[in-house]
Amino acid sequence: MYNNILVPVSLDADRNVIGAMNIAKALCAEGGKITCLHVIEQLPQYATEYLPAGHLEAAKADVVESLTAFTKDVPNATAVVVDGHSSRTILNHADMNEVDLIIVASHQPGMQDYLLGSTAAKVVRHAKCAVHVLR
Repeated sequence: MYNNILVPVSLDADRNVIGAMNIAKALCAEGGKITCLHVIEQLPQYATEYLPAGHLEAAKADVVESLTAFTKDVPNATAVVVDGHSSRTILNHADMNEVDLIIVASHQPGMQDYLLGSTAAKVVRHAKCAVHVLR
């Protein structure tokens, strides 16, 4: 059983977020905590100039609402939304918060991804804790 579980969430349609949360609940020790993390990729400055005012804030609020729905029935679960590069931010969050398990839902990749999605592959290769990959 694990005391501090991180579940990075991509809201793409082909990701099994519910399955990842179910695994987190099953592997979480009594009194342990689960963090549902979504990383919003940073847009280049030139691209943000063409977005309507308040667009990024509204998008972030929508993501928080979605994550809250995934965590509402999970004891000791929190939803966190941050900006950054997906794999680096997931790994940094895990290191800074003493995470002992990362559960990442991977998409069904093409040959270019060599059996794992690129973010999942980077997390598996570089994490300092256990990683559970869900397909």
